[in-house]
Amino acid sequence: MSDHVKQSIFPHPEMADEDGLLCIGLNLEVGTLVDAYYHGIFPWPQEELPVLWFSPPMRGILNFSNLHISKRLSRFKSAWEGEFRINTAFEKVINSCRLQKRPGQAGTWILSEMVKAYTDLYNAGYAHSVEAWENNQLVGGIYGVFIGNVFSGESMFYNKSNCSKLCFLYLVEHLEKIGLHWMDVQMLTPLTQSFGGEYIERKQFLKRLETEHGRTKITF
Repeated sequence: MSDHVKQSIFPHPEMADEDGLLCIGLNLEVGTLVDAYYHGIFPWPQEELPVLWFSPPMRGILNFSNLHISKRLSRFKSAWEGEFRINTAFEKVINSCRLQKRPGQAGTWILSEMVKAYTDLYNAGYAHSVEAWENNQLVGGIYGVFIGNVFSGESMFYNKSNCSKLCFLYLVEHLEKIGLHWMDVQMLTPLTQSFGGEYIERKQFLKRLETEHGRTKITF
């Protein structure tokens, strides 16, 4: 399927309710996900419910010109002796994200059907992983979706402190190298906020999407 989805199976994103819920149902097939991300929509599954699709009124983004790196992380980055790889262990990364314990969260939105769906998306060339390796061991990673010249970060994990943050920074460097100036982080977390993430209104976000869709296609 082409990145350029002319007609969407989804309602217009501006029709979402005050919490950002746009619609309920549909499947998690590759074509559906490509359509969703192209139009600024993402799934947020809940156990024992049909798939929920969101386009929140305020969208988290990171402008790379506003990237902030703490002195402590900068020192760790300089001293780190591991290596980064791209797209060599996508399934390990998404499953590690699924199992990562997060403060204040009892479970995870990365249900088994999401693992399959995003692995299919990876096999189709739309999902990607950045991985941190030490002594041939995976110690951190991040994955996301790249559709219509826009990268949407999904989740990250670490088995060694700071290694997910290093992956995030490496991802930003990579996206800058291929010609991007910002990325979608959907909802801000303390981590993305510490890096300089901010919220913009949905209307502004959709305008950014339109601009990126109009550019020459970029390859991840």
